[in-house]
Amino acid sequence: MDKRTFLKTAGLLTLSGLVSSNAGLANTLLSNAPTLPQSTPETTAAGSFTLPALGFATDALEPHFDKATMELHHGKHHAAYIKNLNEAVSGTPFEGLSIEDILKKVTAKDAKIRNNGGGHYNHSLFWQSLAPATGQMPTGKLLAAINAKFGSMEQFKEAFNTAAKGVFGSGWVWLLTNNKGDMWIQTTPNQDNPLMKRLVKRTGKPLLMLDVWEHAYYLKYQNKRADYIDAFWKVINWQEIAKRM
Repeated sequence: MDKRTFLKTAGLLTLSGLVSSNAGLANTLLSNAPTLPQSTPETTAAGSFTLPALGFATDALEPHFDKATMELHHGKHHAAYIKNLNEAVSGTPFEGLSIEDILKKVTAKDAKIRNNGGGHYNHSLFWQSLAPATGQMPTGKLLAAINAKFGSMEQFKEAFNTAAKGVFGSGWVWLLTNNKGDMWIQTTPNQDNPLMKRLVKRTGKPLLMLDVWEHAYYLKYQNKRADYIDAFWKVINWQEIAKRM
């Protein structure tokens, strides 16, 4: 073995030893890393969309939303939408745009961008709309607006639940508002949302939304969508919803 080969081999062995001896430390650091704050569904500087953090542990919504479903819903389904969205916008006029601008421009011809862009945006807002059960309820201007539009909180819940149960197949139900202060409930199929002005009858600003795709509840609730809808009211982050007003 010549000198050059000897030094190269010795360096590799040393590096291998360092990696092995510090593996435990690395794992400890990763396991103790702080939870990232919730983030909005925006594009990065490079035009690549990334999976936003939940902002809470996957078991934090138990027993209403189970850990297994949250891991699958966030870590698999949402992640797949992001992967497909990045592929779909690459090399197109949509590349580099924010997700909001993409959704405002998307048409029925842009099927992959429509489905996966909607999936990314909808889920990002949905995660931010959830919080561990605290018994909180809407207050202040938000509650006043709900009462003014629907008569009472109970009447609003009934109307929202009816809309959610009535979505045929997969889709979303939304509480929306606009610059005029109007408030209404609206449903969209699949991953469509109220930002898609070329695809929906009425656009609006999302306040509250519920995913009624089966993947959101089937592990725990099977075909009992109504039970899943009832559980949703126990984990709503009303402080976040009020901020959207």
